[in-house]
Order: sequence, then C-alpha cells, then structure tokens
Amino acid sequence: MIVERLDHVNIITDKLAETARFYAELLDLEQRDGPPPMKPEHVQWMHDASGQAILHLNSDEFPRVFDRDVQPGAETGAIHHVALRCADFDEVKSRLDARAAEYKINDVSSIGLMQIFTADPNNVLLELNFFSD
Repeated sequence: MIVERLDHVNIITDKLAETARFYAELLDLEQRDGPPPMKPEHVQWMHDASGQAILHLNSDEFPRVFDRDVQPGAETGAIHHVALRCADFDEVKSRLDARAAEYKINDVSSIGLMQIFTADPNNVLLELNFFSD
C-alpha cells in the first residue's frame, strides 16, 4: 500500500460553531455540513479551495465508530501539531493580530519557508507553512 496524501484531520470539539468559524475566517476554508446521516449540529467539514474536506469537525456528542477518551480543549497528546500548507503570510498574520491570537513565527530561509505556529479554539497546535515561490 502506498500513501497518496493526507486525507483529513478530525477534531473533536465542544465548540463546533466557534471552531468552524475560526478555520473559515483565518484560513478561508469553506464550511459544509457532513454527509447524511450526519447532523449539521454534530459535524462540520472544512473544505479547501479545491473542494477537499481537509478538516472534519465533530461535536463531542457525535457517536464515533472507533471511540476512545477525548477531552476537547486538552493539548493534542501524542500528535504535536497539524501542519497546513498555506498562501498569503501577511494576510494570515493580520487575521491573527485582529483576533489578538498568540502565535510564533519561524523563518526557515534555507528552504524559503515562513511558518506561523498558533492554536485553534480547541488547543490544537497548527503549523501554517508559507513557501516562497
């Protein structure tokens, strides 16, 4: 078996609307309801510009096929962060500033990479990668 690409990241949250709004406003992801029979009040999928659902946001009440203990708002456990390739560094930084969000910038000039590290409303650490062309 060969991995083709990362399909999506699933976030369990007790702040579904706030989390969906965060990703829509900060990263221009399109919020859509999950497919039936999932209910919109329990599941929102966040799509990139190509229409790929890259984030699955589930309320903590949503039944999971493979259930395990999840504590919304806790640090991300064994997964340190989720990395997303992004565009428009200055715009994303401005949006974080407008939210008075905490973030750190890392410049990896040897490979033409600027990074912003920030957390979403559920304390999921994000690594936002901006490669120069």
